[in-house]
Amino acid sequence: MKTFTRYVLAPAALAVMAGVSVLAQADAPGLRPAAGQPANAMPQALQQVKFDQRLDSQLPLDATFKDDTGRTVRLGDYFGGERPVVLAFVYYECPMLCNQILNGLVSGVGVLDQTVGTDFDVVAISFDARETPTQAAAKKATYLDRYQRPGSERGWHFLTGDEATIKRVTDTAGFQFAWDAASQQFAHASGIIVTTPGGKLSRYLFGIEYPPRDLKFALMESSAGKIGSVVDQVLLYCYHYEPATGSYSLVAMNAVRMGGVVTMVALLGFVAISLRRDNRVQAGH
Repeated sequence: MKTFTRYVLAPAALAVMAGVSVLAQADAPGLRPAAGQPANAMPQALQQVKFDQRLDSQLPLDATFKDDTGRTVRLGDYFGGERPVVLAFVYYECPMLCNQILNGLVSGVGVLDQTVGTDFDVVAISFDARETPTQAAAKKATYLDRYQRPGSERGWHFLTGDEATIKRVTDTAGFQFAWDAASQQFAHASGIIVTTPGGKLSRYLFGIEYPPRDLKFALMESSAGKIGSVVDQVLLYCYHYEPATGSYSLVAMNAVRMGGVVTMVALLGFVAISLRRDNRVQAGH
């Protein structure tokens, strides 16, 4: 009975307290849905956000950008050879998911036998038309330092461009984002695209973590000009807080609830393991 009390009642009490805390916070100022917005409605900024899988679409290779040195380049400068390309839409001063997208990418490719600049290229395009080559260069330096493979600077490309050019490329790729004036942030989804050497969209990988196995097969198929199939889409949105209303959006509240579920599962798992261990010890005595 003591074992049950120690391992079961205490976590249960914590779970009840956590549940009360979440419910109380949901009613507290700053955590309610925006005024006039139904509790089950998606925030307005996110209604404009999409990441459609436009497989086999051809990127506009004549689109011009500035690279991280300030030089004018064509998107086609990174295509047309034998190497596939990993394409990421981010913005360099993003306070949330963009860094996680690039972190997940460098972690995934960091364990592959293939090397950036030798076997495939990475092209990051900022969708914030206000950003500059200086910001692109700083971001490139960060990820070259993390990747740590000699000569890979030839394969990492961080681009900036004007609004019309950015929209032309993102529309082709099915990536739609929105500027939220209240939070002074872009609302957007996270993921990367693997393309063929000729610039056709071959495979979409969503989220902020890209398993090396998935990356490896996507690169192999893309290098052979193969187009993958539509994959299940679970989008993470980079948009959480609305300073104008002092409230968290539905996305943030869902994240809090999901965190509670994960915590409960972890607690139950701990309880089960602990009870099993105690039973074994008692049986041994």
